[in-house]
Amino acid sequence: MTKCWRMIVLTGVMTSVFLTGCMGKVKYPAYYRLNLAPPIDPPAKTNAPASIAVREFRAPAYLREGPIVYLTSPEEIGFYEYHRWAVDPRQTITGAIVEYLRASGNFKLVKIYDGRDDVDYVLSGRLEKLNEVDHEGGAQVEVALSAQVTEFHSGNTVWVNSAAEKGKVEGRNVSSVVAQMSKMTDRSIEELLKSLTLPPLSTAKR
Repeated sequence: MTKCWRMIVLTGVMTSVFLTGCMGKVKYPAYYRLNLAPPIDPPAKTNAPASIAVREFRAPAYLREGPIVYLTSPEEIGFYEYHRWAVDPRQTITGAIVEYLRASGNFKLVKIYDGRDDVDYVLSGRLEKLNEVDHEGGAQVEVALSAQVTEFHSGNTVWVNSAAEKGKVEGRNVSSVVAQMSKMTDRSIEELLKSLTLPPLSTAKR
């Protein structure tokens, strides 16, 4: 074997070893979802006069990127590169609120808003916070929600509220963080909606 061929073979072997080493260190993302409590069974029959649709909740841009968020200071936001949401939390929260309103028995129809004019009210909301907090004496999570209800046909705002919850993370891994986020989200939804009472529809209804 010539010197030139020996160098080519040696280079190929070294490249193969290098690639094998790199492939052995490949790290794949872990995916999570909010695990919210199932709603109670709705009343068997309701004579509620009004219907309501729920728009998909909005959120700040940094909460829509996919990675789970943590705060190392009030000013600094970090992202878990390999720990991501499998389901957009906005969708999970929107669906949970729809089920909560159905279970309340206060509406003859509750649905996701689809742009149609066949409802009396529209609830619009915002996921303000869904973070791990690491700068206040141990890992915590904070969740904050806000919402308002408008009459569909008049455009009048008839209800506004907000809710926020914070809880300590007991474990030392991201699964524990997400589990506490789920609990705080459940509490925030309940706190947000428990005061939801709507006035009679205005004459601008139809």
